[in-house]
Amino acid sequence: MTTPLTVEQLRPRLGQLALVDVRSPGEYAAGHIPGALNVPLDQLDRALPALRRAADRGDLAVVCASGQRAATACRQLADAGIAALVLTGGTNAWAADGHPLNRPAGARAVWAMDRQVRFAAGSLVLVGLFAGLALPGARWFAAAIGAGLVLSAVTDTCAMGRALGRLPFNRPRPGAPTLDDALTALATPPAR
Repeated sequence: MTTPLTVEQLRPRLGQLALVDVRSPGEYAAGHIPGALNVPLDQLDRALPALRRAADRGDLAVVCASGQRAATACRQLADAGIAALVLTGGTNAWAADGHPLNRPAGARAVWAMDRQVRFAAGSLVLVGLFAGLALPGARWFAAAIGAGLVLSAVTDTCAMGRALGRLPFNRPRPGAPTLDDALTALATPPAR
C-alpha cells in the first residue's frame, strides 16, 4: 500500500523513518534530502530484502525528483507486500519549501532522468526527420523512437532511461555511497 507524505509531514520524521531515494546515483549526488539512502529504481528488486526489514521496523518513505519514480517504486514495493510512503512532489518540493539538500563537495548538477530521456528522445526524432530529407528511409528511425515512447508509457517502463542510467554522469562517483552501503544501512536497526 502506498500512502502520500507531504514535505511538512516528512520534516519532523526524518530521523524516525527509512528514507529511500530512487533516483540515479548522479541525480542523488547532485542533491538529496538529508538521511536519504540511494537505491536506484532499476536496483529496487535487489534491495527488496533490506527494504522489507526496514519496513518491518518502522515506516519506509520513498522519494525521487518529483514523485513519479517514487510512485513507481511504491507500486513495486506494494506488489512485494511492502508498505511505503511516497513524498508528494519529491526532492523538488523539499527544496522549494526552503529545506536543505545534502551535496557532496564537488558534486555537479545532473538533469533528472525524465529530462534526460525527453532530451535524448527528442534529439533522436529530430535526427531521424532531418536525415529523412536525404535518406527517406531514415524517417522510420524517428517512427521507431516514437513507438518506443508509446510502449514506455503503456508499460510504465523506460528502456532509454535504463540505458542513460549507465552513462558515467549517472553512475556513482568514486568515494560516493554505493547501493551496498544503502542496503547495509537499511538492514541495520538504528542505534537508540
